[in-house]
Amino acid sequence: MNFPRLHPDTLEEVKEKIDIYEVVSDYVVLKKRGQNYVGLCPFHQEKTPSFTVNQSKQLYYCFGCGEGGNGIKFLMEIGQQSFSQVVLELANRYQVPLKTLEPEKRQEIEKELSLRDQLYEIVALTSNFYEHALQEAVGENVLNYLTQKRQFKHQTIQQFNLGYAPGGWETLYRYLVEQKRYPIALVEQAGLIKPRKKGNGYYDTFRDRLMIPIKDIQGRVIAFGGRSLTDEEPKYLNSPDTPLFNKGKTLFALDIAKNSIRSLDQVIVVEGYFDAIALHEAGITNTVASLGTAFSESQLKQLLRYTDSKQVIFNFDADNAGIKATERAITEIESLIYSGQVNLKILNIPDGKDADEFIKSHENGFEKYQELIDKAPLWLNWEIKQLLIDKNLKQADHFEQVAQGMVKLLNKLSDSNQRSYYISYCAELLAQGDARILPLYIKNLQTQLNKPLKQSANKKIDKTFIKPTISTENNLLKEAETILLKIYIHYPECRQEIFDKLEENNLCFSLSDHRIIWHNLLEIEKDTLNKDNDNNEQFISKLEIKIIESSQVINKINELLNFREIEQYEDRNRLNLIIDAALISLEKANLEKYCRYCEQKYKKINPQEDPVNYQYYLNEYISSRQKILKLQPLRSFTQLDIYG
Repeated sequence: MNFPRLHPDTLEEVKEKIDIYEVVSDYVVLKKRGQNYVGLCPFHQEKTPSFTVNQSKQLYYCFGCGEGGNGIKFLMEIGQQSFSQVVLELANRYQVPLKTLEPEKRQEIEKELSLRDQLYEIVALTSNFYEHALQEAVGENVLNYLTQKRQFKHQTIQQFNLGYAPGGWETLYRYLVEQKRYPIALVEQAGLIKPRKKGNGYYDTFRDRLMIPIKDIQGRVIAFGGRSLTDEEPKYLNSPDTPLFNKGKTLFALDIAKNSIRSLDQVIVVEGYFDAIALHEAGITNTVASLGTAFSESQLKQLLRYTDSKQVIFNFDADNAGIKATERAITEIESLIYSGQVNLKILNIPDGKDADEFIKSHENGFEKYQELIDKAPLWLNWEIKQLLIDKNLKQADHFEQVAQGMVKLLNKLSDSNQRSYYISYCAELLAQGDARILPLYIKNLQTQLNKPLKQSANKKIDKTFIKPTISTENNLLKEAETILLKIYIHYPECRQEIFDKLEENNLCFSLSDHRIIWHNLLEIEKDTLNKDNDNNEQFISKLEIKIIESSQVINKINELLNFREIEQYEDRNRLNLIIDAALISLEKANLEKYCRYCEQKYKKINPQEDPVNYQYYLNEYISSRQKILKLQPLRSFTQLDIYG
């Protein structure tokens, strides 16, 4: 398709309506950090997040590879699409009226967009048809099933627009094609009818089934799930993939659950439609359901868009099929799990019940279910527990199976601190309470694990590499502190933000020259606040005088005052990104200092003689190391043009 020249009005309206967080979240798992969101960069390989999204400025930037821009540029880069193609897709997504500078092209595109609108119309009309049939005599048995066996309230049935597909082969076909005069090709494209294999004609996709509409995030019906109440197989039948519907990228009830997910900062994923409906009816409205296929990475990324803590709880059935479904789902999303981008917990309801059964079998189902949610174990604890089921560790063969399973799981952990924790955890399980053999099991597990940084026997280690790395870290810290001081001096509007963030995170300047200058800046700032006529030139002049009078750090202050490079920027909005990056470097330096202190302390303590202090400093060391590894890796602050 040749894309037309778009009218400036269309471009401006798309830019106004686009939400960069929504756009990027389709491809990157973003976590809230201060005013920004961070995640793993999709444009280069990395293990520690350096990709930043600022929602208020509608900009993204990667401190690792230098990629940056707005939402349109992101989609152009990620999908290798043209500018016009991306804008057209965004216009459709945000329902922006289309204007082009070529009228004939506008007609062609509007026709294509109109096709989707007609599909939405056909599917919505079909949903109304099914709802109406449920309330008629032909749907009496299905309505009784919903109200008596499933015990759903009429309000719930209406909320989820449940319906009934009559049993005739061409009931819906006659209604849509013959009565409503919709083109056969469109009805087929919507997944509602199928051509007969023998002879001419079409037949209804869904016949004699309880119908559950599937909606997109805007609440528009895009497909259906049909449950058979007879012996007909399959028991559940979903619409085929259509221009409106992709079952691997869609979640049932997300349209009505998204606000609760945001407010509770947590999402529950169940297997079936009725589990989701029952939980919503019970007041647990942060629930969605997969659509009978393996839970996908794409579905997970949709959910993570609505929770800052990235807390996801899988509540699949506790029978063998449900256990396998849980393990399959973990495998599908393991790249996000092992990199720490999702806080996944696993809930298996006791006695093999599903969520619907559990809620209905307890008078206070909401409270009981919430208790299970609160106690749900982390995914890795759940995986380890699965290894222990029906195993007697006093039997050699069982012990070996469990130990090998543990090693397999531990080998997948990329975070060294997380791996250290779970080595100790697994060793405690294997030791079965015998503290004397615990160190032996820890050592055995460590020996069996693959060393991620292990050098091959024939490869010589380049010892000269270590020193430049340390030097680079020191240079980055120096550059970070320098850039903060420069911005504080030359940009009065940023001073309060820098001061507040330093105070909020309990950060201080590490280098002595910088500490002296910072102290002087605060003193001058305090005096300046008492005089309304002071401007920035006077502020800088006072700083020079104060430094010269004290004969301290004169060379350093000259470097700070000579800030020609930042004058290159017309777009100063990105200063916040630079400030955040510099603060991260300071935070990392402070954490590393504290980490080294805790490491020295716990290594000097005999755990047998002083177990309390040993465990305290060990935990503090592990915690600070984890925080360090989660911080963005910084590359350079000297070439400021990369931020522009």
